[in-house]
Amino acid sequence: MSAEPEPSRKVDAPSLDEKLRFLRATAAEAGPADPVHEQETHMSWVFFAGDRVLKLKKPVRFSFLDFTTLSAREFFCREEVRLNSRLAPGVYLGVLALQADGDAWSLVPDDHLPARGRTVDWLVSMRRLPPERTLLHLIGKRSVEPRDIDALIERLVAFYRLAPRIDITPDGYLDRFRSQHIADRELLMNPRWRLPDAARALDAFDAALTRWAPTLQERARQGRIVEGHGDLRPEHVWLMRPPVVIDCLEFSASLRQVDPFDELAFLALECGLAGADWIGERLVTGCAAALGDAPSPALMAIYTAQRALLRARLAMAHLLDPQPRTPERWPLQAGRYLGRALDALDTLAVSAALSPEGRPGSP
Repeated sequence: MSAEPEPSRKVDAPSLDEKLRFLRATAAEAGPADPVHEQETHMSWVFFAGDRVLKLKKPVRFSFLDFTTLSAREFFCREEVRLNSRLAPGVYLGVLALQADGDAWSLVPDDHLPARGRTVDWLVSMRRLPPERTLLHLIGKRSVEPRDIDALIERLVAFYRLAPRIDITPDGYLDRFRSQHIADRELLMNPRWRLPDAARALDAFDAALTRWAPTLQERARQGRIVEGHGDLRPEHVWLMRPPVVIDCLEFSASLRQVDPFDELAFLALECGLAGADWIGERLVTGCAAALGDAPSPALMAIYTAQRALLRARLAMAHLLDPQPRTPERWPLQAGRYLGRALDALDTLAVSAALSPEGRPGSP
């Protein structure tokens, strides 16, 4: 269904505060026996009530997304539902039109449109998942078992086997890493803060990217790049039966275009920081065997270092907000990621001494 024209102030478009008041009231009615929980992110307001979750995208613009128009928010709500059905079937229930009819407000399911009200925004409706089953929570409880990870491997392998292959040139793939590295350096070396290890990690990755460029290019040459998830982290993994993975990056096709082992390196990095390095090792080994692929230690180290630098940059980017929340948190978090980047780059130095696997160009 095509989006309705963007309402303007000339027709008294409701404010974000008015929308939030209605959604809070609606959520309270949906879960009267359970206090409503709401969460604000850079991009969304999320309401947890009863057995449902409602997500409203903020009308924001960043360098990597633009949610400022009604039609854009509708499109990306629909994309969120479509894309997440791949790894979380049955969790994303559909889109809802937030409608205003005079002083009356309503949430209208997609299959009940058109309706008499004027659509003033769009939401994603989800089934609420038990928070105690996230991979991150279970790592913290030391309750993850090898069979849980084997089930996750089965889910991910099936996903990557069916994922569309991305036609990208070897040089184009390498350029993506170079562009990210430029952005990492620009922010992490901002004179507003001094991060121990930042310059050393950035310089080491710069040298590694030059030396191991053929290794990355070979992955594109082999057709290994797919439309993946884009944000594969432990807090997005639910160890259900079978496991589900939510919060795919719906707003950027390019950020979803990845080598599966890039995503797996990211998940392994985050599991390691949470205190469970064994999970990443099992994931990579199991997926490699099932997919008939054999990424070298050098390739995995490149992916790990790049992801760690990116996460350090995103942590420090919080301090660019006019009023950053918990400002003391972000330099500490960035420092942890920089440490992991340096660990991975040390692995690269070891790989360089190996033969033949350590030769630049080995996938």
